[in-house]
Amino acid sequence: MSHDPCTAGDARDDERDGMRDRCGVVGVYGNREAANLAYLAMYALQHRGQESAGIVAGDGEVLRRIAGVGLVADIVTERALEALPGSVAIGHVRYATAGSEQDKARDAQPLLVRCQAGPIAVGHNGNLVNADVLKAQLEERGSIFQTSSDTEVIVHLVATSHGTMLERLKKSLRQVRGAYSLTVAGDGRLYGVRDPSGVRPLVLGELNGEGRSGFVLASETCAFDLIGAKTVREVEPGEIVMIDERGVHSHRLDNVDGLPSAACIFEHVYFARPDSRVFGRFVHEARKALGRQLAREAPVPADVVIPVPDSGVYAAMGFADEARVPFDMGFVRNHYVGRTFIEPEQRIRNFGVKLKLNPVKSIIEGKRVVVVDDSLVRGTTSKKIVEMVRGVGAAEVHLRISAPPTTHPCFYGIDTPTREELIAARMSVADIARFVGADSIGYLSREGLHAAVRDLSTDESSAAIAAHASGYCDACFSGDYPISIGGHAARRR
Repeated sequence: MSHDPCTAGDARDDERDGMRDRCGVVGVYGNREAANLAYLAMYALQHRGQESAGIVAGDGEVLRRIAGVGLVADIVTERALEALPGSVAIGHVRYATAGSEQDKARDAQPLLVRCQAGPIAVGHNGNLVNADVLKAQLEERGSIFQTSSDTEVIVHLVATSHGTMLERLKKSLRQVRGAYSLTVAGDGRLYGVRDPSGVRPLVLGELNGEGRSGFVLASETCAFDLIGAKTVREVEPGEIVMIDERGVHSHRLDNVDGLPSAACIFEHVYFARPDSRVFGRFVHEARKALGRQLAREAPVPADVVIPVPDSGVYAAMGFADEARVPFDMGFVRNHYVGRTFIEPEQRIRNFGVKLKLNPVKSIIEGKRVVVVDDSLVRGTTSKKIVEMVRGVGAAEVHLRISAPPTTHPCFYGIDTPTREELIAARMSVADIARFVGADSIGYLSREGLHAAVRDLSTDESSAAIAAHASGYCDACFSGDYPISIGGHAARRR
Protein backbone atom coordinates (compact mmCIF):
# COMPACT_ATOMS: atom_id res chain seq x y z
CA MET A 1 0.00 0.00 0.00
CA SER A 2 1.03 3.63 -0.19
CA HIS A 3 3.22 4.05 2.89
CA ASP A 4 4.69 7.51 2.63
CA PRO A 5 4.42 9.54 5.82
CA CYS A 6 1.48 11.92 5.88
CA THR A 7 0.15 14.22 8.52
CA ALA A 8 -2.72 15.95 10.24
CA GLY A 9 -5.90 14.42 11.56
CA ASP A 10 -6.51 10.87 10.40
CA ALA A 11 -3.23 10.97 8.48
CA ARG A 12 -1.55 9.80 11.67
CA ASP A 13 -3.44 6.54 11.39
CA ASP A 14 -2.14 6.09 7.85
CA GLU A 15 1.43 6.60 9.05
CA ARG A 16 1.06 3.55 11.25
CA ASP A 17 -0.73 1.40 8.68
CA GLY A 18 2.19 0.04 6.73
CA MET A 19 5.40 -1.91 6.48
CA ARG A 20 8.57 0.17 6.50
CA ASP A 21 12.12 -0.88 5.90
CA ARG A 22 14.22 0.91 8.47
CA CYS A 23 17.34 1.77 6.52
CA GLY A 24 19.47 1.99 3.43
CA VAL A 25 23.28 2.02 3.40
CA VAL A 26 25.95 3.11 0.93
CA GLY A 27 29.75 3.11 0.86
CA VAL A 28 32.32 4.60 -1.52
CA TYR A 29 36.05 3.88 -1.67
CA GLY A 30 38.89 5.22 -3.77
CA ASN A 31 37.38 8.37 -5.21
CA ARG A 32 38.20 11.94 -4.17
CA GLU A 33 34.50 12.79 -4.51
CA ALA A 34 33.46 9.97 -2.19
CA ALA A 35 31.07 12.09 -0.11
CA ASN A 36 29.41 13.55 -3.22
CA LEU A 37 28.90 10.08 -4.68
CA ALA A 38 27.53 8.77 -1.38
CA TYR A 39 25.11 11.70 -1.30
CA LEU A 40 23.79 10.87 -4.77
CA ALA A 41 23.50 7.18 -3.95
CA MET A 42 21.52 8.06 -0.82
CA TYR A 43 19.11 10.03 -3.01
CA ALA A 44 18.41 6.83 -4.93
CA LEU A 45 17.81 4.97 -1.64
CA GLN A 46 15.57 7.64 -0.08
CA HIS A 47 12.58 5.28 -0.32
CA ARG A 48 14.23 3.03 2.29
CA GLY A 49 14.28 5.70 4.98
CA GLN A 50 12.85 9.19 5.16
CA GLU A 51 13.33 10.35 8.74
CA SER A 52 17.08 10.83 9.08
CA ALA A 53 20.18 10.83 6.92
CA GLY A 54 23.92 11.12 7.34
CA ILE A 55 27.36 10.78 5.78
CA VAL A 56 30.79 10.07 7.24
CA ALA A 57 33.81 10.73 5.03
CA GLY A 58 37.57 11.04 5.29
CA ASP A 59 40.93 9.36 4.85
CA GLY A 60 42.88 7.18 7.27
CA GLU A 61 43.09 8.87 10.67
CA VAL A 62 40.46 11.53 10.01
CA LEU A 63 36.71 10.93 9.59
CA ARG A 64 34.09 13.65 9.65
CA ARG A 65 30.33 13.27 10.10
CA ILE A 66 27.14 15.10 9.26
CA ALA A 67 23.76 13.62 10.21
CA GLY A 68 20.33 14.73 11.32
CA VAL A 69 16.57 14.40 11.09
CA GLY A 70 15.13 14.94 7.61
CA LEU A 71 15.48 13.91 4.00
CA VAL A 72 18.87 13.61 2.31
CA ALA A 73 18.50 17.05 0.69
CA ASP A 74 17.62 18.61 4.05
CA ILE A 75 20.67 17.29 5.87
CA VAL A 76 23.41 16.94 3.27
CA THR A 77 23.73 20.44 1.86
CA GLU A 78 26.34 21.71 -0.60
CA ARG A 79 28.13 23.44 2.24
CA ALA A 80 28.12 20.26 4.30
CA LEU A 81 29.63 18.26 1.45
CA GLU A 82 32.45 20.77 1.11
CA ALA A 83 33.38 19.94 4.72
CA LEU A 84 33.61 16.19 3.98
CA PRO A 85 36.80 15.66 1.98
CA GLY A 86 38.37 12.24 1.53
CA SER A 87 38.30 9.16 -0.64
CA VAL A 88 36.24 6.99 1.74
CA ALA A 89 32.61 7.66 2.63
CA ILE A 90 29.63 5.81 4.01
CA GLY A 91 26.03 7.03 4.02
CA HIS A 92 22.77 6.07 5.65
CA VAL A 93 19.04 6.79 5.38
CA ARG A 94 16.82 5.67 8.22
CA TYR A 95 13.30 5.21 9.48
CA ALA A 96 12.97 5.67 13.21
CA THR A 97 10.22 3.56 14.73
CA ALA A 98 9.66 5.54 17.92
CA GLY A 99 10.99 8.37 20.01
CA SER A 100 11.10 12.15 20.06
CA GLU A 101 12.78 14.38 17.49
CA GLN A 102 15.74 14.61 19.86
CA ASP A 103 15.94 10.81 20.03
CA LYS A 104 15.76 10.55 16.25
CA ALA A 105 18.55 13.09 15.86
CA ARG A 106 20.73 11.22 18.34
CA ASP A 107 20.08 7.90 16.58
CA ALA A 108 20.80 9.21 13.07
CA GLN A 109 23.49 7.20 11.31
CA PRO A 110 26.24 6.51 10.41
CA LEU A 111 27.56 6.39 13.97
CA LEU A 112 31.11 7.66 14.39
CA VAL A 113 33.41 7.00 17.35
CA ARG A 114 37.09 7.22 18.08
CA CYS A 115 38.80 4.44 20.02
CA GLN A 116 42.24 2.90 20.39
CA ALA A 117 41.89 1.55 16.83
CA GLY A 118 41.27 5.07 15.51
CA PRO A 119 38.03 6.49 14.09
CA ILE A 120 35.31 3.96 13.19
CA ALA A 121 32.03 4.70 11.43
CA VAL A 122 29.18 2.21 11.02
CA GLY A 123 25.97 2.27 8.98
CA HIS A 124 23.49 -0.56 9.62
CA ASN A 125 20.41 -1.89 7.87
CA GLY A 126 18.64 -4.54 9.92
CA ASN A 127 17.95 -5.42 13.54
CA LEU A 128 19.82 -7.39 16.20
CA VAL A 129 17.54 -9.67 18.18
CA ASN A 130 20.01 -9.99 21.07
CA ALA A 131 20.94 -6.29 21.27
CA ASP A 132 19.46 -5.82 24.75
CA VAL A 133 21.48 -8.69 26.21
CA LEU A 134 24.71 -7.48 24.63
CA LYS A 135 24.06 -3.91 25.70
CA ALA A 136 23.60 -4.99 29.32
CA GLN A 137 26.86 -6.94 29.22
CA LEU A 138 28.73 -4.01 27.71
CA GLU A 139 27.33 -1.59 30.29
CA GLU A 140 28.48 -3.89 33.07
CA ARG A 141 32.00 -3.57 31.63
CA GLY A 142 31.78 0.23 31.58
CA SER A 143 30.46 1.07 28.13
CA ILE A 144 28.30 4.18 27.95
CA PHE A 145 25.58 4.31 25.32
CA GLN A 146 24.47 7.56 23.72
CA THR A 147 21.69 6.27 21.44
CA SER A 148 18.80 3.82 21.49
CA SER A 149 19.99 2.17 18.26
CA ASP A 150 21.21 -1.43 18.30
CA THR A 151 23.87 -0.29 15.84
CA GLU A 152 25.73 1.23 18.78
CA VAL A 153 26.11 -2.27 20.21
CA ILE A 154 28.17 -3.19 17.15
CA VAL A 155 30.24 -0.02 17.54
CA HIS A 156 31.03 -0.81 21.19
CA LEU A 157 31.89 -4.42 20.39
CA VAL A 158 34.33 -3.31 17.69
CA ALA A 159 35.83 -0.61 19.92
CA THR A 160 36.43 -3.00 22.83
CA SER A 161 37.89 -5.79 20.69
CA HIS A 162 41.56 -6.20 19.76
CA GLY A 163 43.55 -6.73 16.59
CA THR A 164 43.16 -5.35 13.09
CA MET A 165 39.87 -3.83 12.00
CA LEU A 166 39.05 -7.03 10.14
CA GLU A 167 39.75 -9.10 13.25
CA ARG A 168 37.68 -6.73 15.39
CA LEU A 169 34.73 -7.04 13.02
CA LYS A 170 34.92 -10.82 13.03
CA LYS A 171 35.14 -11.00 16.83
CA SER A 172 32.30 -8.54 17.28
CA LEU A 173 29.88 -10.05 14.76
CA ARG A 174 30.50 -13.51 16.19
CA GLN A 175 28.51 -12.30 19.22
CA VAL A 176 25.50 -10.75 17.52
CA ARG A 177 22.37 -12.46 16.25
CA GLY A 178 19.90 -11.05 13.79
CA ALA A 179 19.88 -9.19 10.50
CA TYR A 180 22.57 -6.78 9.44
CA SER A 181 23.99 -5.33 6.28
CA LEU A 182 26.80 -2.99 7.29
CA THR A 183 29.03 -0.40 5.72
CA VAL A 184 32.05 0.36 7.91
CA ALA A 185 34.77 2.98 7.48
CA GLY A 186 37.98 2.50 9.48
CA ASP A 187 41.77 2.22 9.16
CA GLY A 188 41.55 3.92 5.77
CA ARG A 189 39.48 1.10 4.31
CA LEU A 190 35.83 0.43 3.48
CA TYR A 191 34.12 -2.73 4.71
CA GLY A 192 30.81 -4.25 3.73
CA VAL A 193 29.24 -7.05 5.78
CA ARG A 194 26.11 -9.15 5.34
CA ASP A 195 24.77 -11.37 8.10
CA PRO A 196 25.12 -15.16 7.76
CA SER A 197 21.48 -15.57 6.68
CA GLY A 198 21.59 -12.68 4.20
CA VAL A 199 18.31 -11.19 5.39
CA ARG A 200 18.90 -7.67 4.07
CA PRO A 201 20.47 -6.94 0.67
CA LEU A 202 23.92 -5.48 0.00
CA VAL A 203 25.57 -5.17 -3.41
CA LEU A 204 29.07 -4.36 -4.63
CA GLY A 205 29.72 -2.09 -7.59
CA GLU A 206 32.63 -0.49 -9.42
CA LEU A 207 32.87 3.08 -10.66
CA ASN A 208 33.81 3.38 -14.28
CA GLY A 209 33.72 6.08 -16.93
CA GLU A 210 33.84 9.87 -16.85
CA GLY A 211 37.18 9.80 -15.08
CA ARG A 212 35.70 8.12 -12.02
CA SER A 213 37.27 5.16 -10.31
CA GLY A 214 36.73 3.23 -7.12
CA PHE A 215 34.27 0.81 -5.56
CA VAL A 216 30.82 1.26 -4.09
CA LEU A 217 28.48 -0.62 -1.78
CA ALA A 218 24.72 -0.08 -1.54
CA SER A 219 21.51 -1.66 -0.36
CA GLU A 220 20.17 -1.67 -3.93
CA THR A 221 21.53 -1.52 -7.46
CA CYS A 222 19.41 1.55 -8.32
CA ALA A 223 21.98 3.57 -6.34
CA PHE A 224 24.66 2.51 -8.85
CA ASP A 225 22.68 3.71 -11.85
CA LEU A 226 22.63 7.28 -10.60
CA ILE A 227 26.39 7.51 -10.04
CA GLY A 228 27.50 5.59 -13.13
CA ALA A 229 28.68 2.48 -11.32
CA LYS A 230 28.60 -1.05 -12.68
CA THR A 231 27.12 -3.81 -10.55
CA VAL A 232 29.77 -6.41 -9.76
CA ARG A 233 27.88 -8.85 -7.53
CA GLU A 234 25.92 -9.25 -4.32
CA VAL A 235 27.83 -9.42 -1.08
CA GLU A 236 27.27 -13.02 -0.03
CA PRO A 237 25.56 -14.01 3.24
CA GLY A 238 28.21 -14.25 5.94
CA GLU A 239 30.77 -12.35 3.86
CA ILE A 240 32.99 -9.39 4.74
CA VAL A 241 34.31 -7.46 1.76
CA MET A 242 37.37 -5.37 2.63
CA ILE A 243 38.20 -2.67 0.08
CA ASP A 244 41.57 -0.91 0.01
CA GLU A 245 44.10 0.39 -2.51
CA ARG A 246 44.78 -3.17 -3.65
CA GLY A 247 41.14 -3.86 -4.51
CA VAL A 248 38.37 -6.00 -3.03
CA HIS A 249 39.19 -8.82 -0.63
CA SER A 250 36.61 -11.39 0.50
CA HIS A 251 36.57 -12.85 4.01
CA ARG A 252 34.08 -15.02 5.86
CA LEU A 253 32.46 -14.50 9.22
CA ASP A 254 33.20 -17.19 11.76
CA ASN A 255 29.62 -18.12 12.62
CA VAL A 256 28.15 -18.98 9.22
CA ASP A 257 28.07 -22.78 9.28
CA GLY A 258 24.64 -24.36 9.52
CA LEU A 259 22.66 -21.11 9.38
CA PRO A 260 19.85 -20.99 6.81
CA SER A 261 19.77 -18.53 3.95
CA ALA A 262 16.84 -16.21 4.64
CA ALA A 263 16.65 -13.26 2.26
CA CYS A 264 13.70 -11.00 3.06
CA ILE A 265 11.00 -11.82 0.51
CA PHE A 266 9.28 -8.49 1.21
CA GLU A 267 12.07 -6.76 -0.70
CA HIS A 268 10.43 -8.14 -3.85
CA VAL A 269 6.91 -7.38 -2.66
CA TYR A 270 7.41 -3.77 -1.60
CA PHE A 271 10.69 -2.42 -0.21
CA ALA A 272 13.09 -2.40 -3.16
CA ARG A 273 12.71 0.05 -6.01
CA PRO A 274 11.31 -1.58 -9.18
CA ASP A 275 14.43 -0.70 -11.17
CA SER A 276 16.72 -2.55 -8.74
CA ARG A 277 18.00 -6.09 -9.03
CA VAL A 278 17.65 -7.80 -5.66
CA PHE A 279 18.58 -11.36 -4.70
CA GLY A 280 19.33 -12.17 -8.32
CA ARG A 281 16.11 -10.91 -9.88
CA PHE A 282 14.85 -7.60 -11.25
CA VAL A 283 12.20 -6.33 -8.86
CA HIS A 284 9.73 -5.14 -11.52
CA GLU A 285 9.77 -8.62 -13.09
CA ALA A 286 9.10 -10.27 -9.75
CA ARG A 287 6.19 -7.93 -9.01
CA LYS A 288 4.57 -8.55 -12.37
CA ALA A 289 4.90 -12.28 -11.68
CA LEU A 290 3.22 -11.76 -8.30
CA GLY A 291 0.31 -10.05 -10.04
CA ARG A 292 -0.04 -12.75 -12.67
CA GLN A 293 -0.07 -15.46 -10.01
CA LEU A 294 -2.60 -13.46 -7.98
CA ALA A 295 -4.92 -13.27 -10.99
CA ARG A 296 -4.73 -17.05 -11.35
CA GLU A 297 -5.45 -17.65 -7.67
CA ALA A 298 -8.08 -14.96 -7.07
CA PRO A 299 -9.88 -14.19 -10.34
CA VAL A 300 -12.94 -11.95 -10.44
CA PRO A 301 -15.08 -10.54 -13.28
CA ALA A 302 -14.02 -6.90 -13.70
CA ASP A 303 -13.91 -3.96 -16.09
CA VAL A 304 -10.67 -2.32 -15.00
CA VAL A 305 -7.61 -3.06 -12.85
CA ILE A 306 -6.05 -0.13 -11.00
CA PRO A 307 -3.02 -0.06 -8.68
CA VAL A 308 -2.48 1.74 -5.41
CA PRO A 309 0.57 3.76 -6.46
CA ASP A 310 3.40 3.39 -6.45
CA SER A 311 4.01 -0.01 -4.89
CA GLY A 312 1.04 -1.74 -6.50
CA VAL A 313 1.74 -0.67 -10.08
CA TYR A 314 3.74 -3.63 -11.42
CA ALA A 315 1.64 -6.25 -9.63
CA ALA A 316 -1.48 -4.63 -11.12
CA MET A 317 0.09 -4.78 -14.57
CA GLY A 318 0.72 -8.49 -14.13
CA PHE A 319 -2.80 -9.06 -12.79
CA ALA A 320 -4.41 -7.21 -15.71
CA ASP A 321 -2.26 -9.01 -18.25
CA GLU A 322 -3.11 -12.43 -16.87
CA ALA A 323 -6.81 -11.63 -16.36
CA ARG A 324 -7.09 -9.90 -19.75
CA VAL A 325 -8.75 -6.92 -18.11
CA PRO A 326 -7.77 -3.33 -19.01
CA PHE A 327 -5.15 -1.72 -16.77
CA ASP A 328 -5.41 1.96 -15.92
CA MET A 329 -4.04 4.45 -13.40
CA GLY A 330 -7.17 5.02 -11.37
CA PHE A 331 -5.39 7.11 -8.76
CA VAL A 332 -3.35 10.26 -9.17
CA ARG A 333 -0.59 10.44 -6.60
CA ASN A 334 0.62 13.69 -5.06
CA HIS A 335 4.41 13.32 -4.94
CA TYR A 336 4.89 16.56 -3.04
CA VAL A 337 3.27 15.71 0.28
CA GLY A 338 4.99 17.39 3.19
CA ARG A 339 3.96 18.33 6.68
CA THR A 340 0.68 20.22 6.73
CA PHE A 341 0.06 22.52 9.70
CA ILE A 342 -3.70 22.80 9.05
CA GLU A 343 -5.99 20.41 10.87
CA PRO A 344 -8.91 19.48 8.60
CA GLU A 345 -12.52 19.67 9.61
CA GLN A 346 -13.87 16.32 10.73
CA ARG A 347 -16.25 16.28 7.77
CA ILE A 348 -13.32 16.06 5.33
CA ARG A 349 -13.34 12.30 5.03
CA ASN A 350 -10.18 10.29 4.42
CA PHE A 351 -8.07 13.44 4.61
CA GLY A 352 -4.77 11.63 5.19
CA VAL A 353 -5.14 9.38 2.16
CA LYS A 354 -6.44 12.25 0.01
CA LEU A 355 -3.23 14.15 0.71
CA LYS A 356 -1.46 11.43 -1.26
CA LEU A 357 -4.03 9.86 -3.61
CA ASN A 358 -7.04 11.05 -5.57
CA PRO A 359 -9.29 8.69 -7.58
CA VAL A 360 -9.95 9.41 -11.26
CA LYS A 361 -13.71 9.40 -11.64
CA SER A 362 -13.80 8.88 -15.41
CA ILE A 363 -11.78 5.66 -15.08
CA ILE A 364 -13.76 4.23 -12.16
CA GLU A 365 -17.38 5.41 -12.40
CA GLY A 366 -19.89 2.64 -13.13
CA LYS A 367 -17.23 -0.06 -13.40
CA ARG A 368 -16.32 -3.25 -11.59
CA VAL A 369 -12.91 -2.28 -10.25
CA VAL A 370 -10.02 -4.44 -9.07
CA VAL A 371 -7.71 -2.47 -6.77
CA VAL A 372 -4.26 -4.07 -6.44
CA ASP A 373 -2.01 -3.31 -3.48
CA ASP A 374 1.14 -4.89 -2.08
CA SER A 375 -0.07 -5.53 1.47
CA LEU A 376 -2.85 -4.99 3.96
CA VAL A 377 -1.52 -4.45 7.47
CA ARG A 378 -3.96 -2.81 9.89
CA GLY A 379 -6.60 -2.23 7.23
CA THR A 380 -7.30 1.42 8.02
CA THR A 381 -5.75 2.80 4.82
CA SER A 382 -7.34 0.09 2.67
CA LYS A 383 -10.72 0.95 4.15
CA LYS A 384 -10.29 4.59 3.16
CA ILE A 385 -9.11 3.67 -0.34
CA VAL A 386 -12.18 1.48 -0.89
CA GLU A 387 -14.43 4.31 0.35
CA MET A 388 -12.77 6.72 -2.09
CA VAL A 389 -13.27 4.35 -5.03
CA ARG A 390 -16.92 3.84 -4.13
CA GLY A 391 -17.25 7.59 -3.63
CA VAL A 392 -16.59 8.26 -7.33
CA GLY A 393 -19.18 5.74 -8.46
CA ALA A 394 -17.57 2.30 -8.74
CA ALA A 395 -20.17 -0.42 -9.28
CA GLU A 396 -18.04 -2.98 -7.43
CA VAL A 397 -14.69 -2.81 -5.60
CA HIS A 398 -12.54 -5.92 -5.36
CA LEU A 399 -9.30 -5.65 -3.39
CA ARG A 400 -6.40 -7.88 -4.41
CA ILE A 401 -3.21 -8.14 -2.36
CA SER A 402 0.00 -9.32 -4.06
CA ALA A 403 1.24 -11.04 -0.90
CA PRO A 404 -0.17 -13.45 1.70
CA PRO A 405 -1.95 -12.12 4.81
CA THR A 406 0.48 -10.35 7.16
CA THR A 407 -0.01 -12.24 10.42
CA HIS A 408 3.26 -11.84 12.34
CA PRO A 409 5.62 -8.97 13.23
CA CYS A 410 9.15 -8.76 11.88
CA PHE A 411 12.18 -8.76 14.19
CA TYR A 412 14.82 -8.34 11.49
CA GLY A 413 14.63 -4.66 10.61
CA ILE A 414 11.13 -3.95 9.34
CA ASP A 415 8.80 -1.62 11.21
CA THR A 416 5.66 -3.72 11.67
CA PRO A 417 2.81 -3.48 14.16
CA THR A 418 2.39 -5.94 17.00
CA ARG A 419 0.55 -9.15 16.19
CA GLU A 420 -2.56 -7.89 18.01
CA GLU A 421 -2.66 -4.90 15.62
CA LEU A 422 -2.31 -6.97 12.44
CA ILE A 423 -5.81 -7.36 11.03
CA ALA A 424 -5.10 -10.71 9.35
CA ALA A 425 -3.98 -12.19 12.67
CA ARG A 426 -7.41 -11.66 14.22
CA MET A 427 -9.90 -11.64 11.34
CA SER A 428 -10.90 -14.02 8.59
CA VAL A 429 -10.63 -12.90 4.96
CA ALA A 430 -14.41 -12.47 4.83
CA ASP A 431 -14.35 -10.33 7.97
CA ILE A 432 -11.54 -8.19 6.57
CA ALA A 433 -13.57 -7.63 3.39
CA ARG A 434 -16.49 -6.45 5.47
CA PHE A 435 -14.23 -4.19 7.57
CA VAL A 436 -12.69 -2.42 4.57
CA GLY A 437 -15.99 -2.38 2.66
CA ALA A 438 -14.82 -4.35 -0.38
CA ASP A 439 -17.04 -6.70 -2.37
CA SER A 440 -14.22 -9.23 -2.11
CA ILE A 441 -10.61 -9.58 -1.03
CA GLY A 442 -8.08 -11.95 -2.53
CA TYR A 443 -4.61 -12.60 -1.17
CA LEU A 444 -1.71 -14.33 -2.88
CA SER A 445 -0.94 -17.72 -1.33
CA ARG A 446 2.38 -18.39 0.35
CA GLU A 447 3.14 -21.04 -2.28
CA GLY A 448 2.22 -18.61 -5.04
CA LEU A 449 4.45 -15.92 -3.54
CA HIS A 450 7.50 -18.16 -3.55
CA ALA A 451 6.73 -19.57 -6.97
CA ALA A 452 6.41 -16.08 -8.46
CA VAL A 453 9.57 -14.73 -6.82
CA ARG A 454 11.53 -17.79 -7.93
CA ASP A 455 9.87 -17.76 -11.37
CA LEU A 456 8.66 -21.32 -10.90
CA SER A 457 5.72 -23.13 -12.38
CA THR A 458 2.91 -23.39 -9.86
CA ASP A 459 2.25 -26.86 -11.22
CA GLU A 460 5.10 -28.02 -9.04
CA SER A 461 4.16 -29.81 -5.87
CA SER A 462 3.87 -27.90 -2.60
CA ALA A 463 6.85 -29.84 -1.33
CA ALA A 464 8.96 -28.69 -4.28
CA ILE A 465 7.95 -25.07 -3.78
CA ALA A 466 8.64 -25.34 -0.05
CA ALA A 467 12.13 -26.57 -0.85
CA HIS A 468 12.74 -23.57 -3.10
CA ALA A 469 11.25 -21.26 -0.45
CA SER A 470 13.95 -22.22 2.03
CA GLY A 471 16.21 -19.44 0.74
CA TYR A 472 13.77 -16.68 1.78
CA CYS A 473 12.41 -15.33 5.04
CA ASP A 474 8.62 -14.97 4.98
CA ALA A 475 8.10 -14.85 8.75
CA CYS A 476 5.67 -11.91 8.50
CA PHE A 477 3.34 -14.23 6.59
CA SER A 478 4.12 -17.59 8.16
CA GLY A 479 5.48 -16.99 11.66
CA ASP A 480 8.44 -19.19 10.70
CA TYR A 481 11.39 -17.19 12.03
CA PRO A 482 14.64 -18.49 10.49
CA ILE A 483 16.83 -16.76 13.09
CA SER A 484 15.90 -17.53 16.69
CA ILE A 485 14.32 -14.52 18.37
CA GLY A 486 14.02 -16.03 21.84
CA GLY A 487 12.14 -13.81 24.28
CA HIS A 488 11.83 -11.09 21.68
CA ALA A 489 8.88 -12.93 20.16
CA ALA A 490 6.65 -11.30 22.74
CA ARG A 491 7.25 -7.78 21.48
CA ARG A 492 8.15 -5.76 18.44
CA ARG A 493 11.51 -3.99 18.52
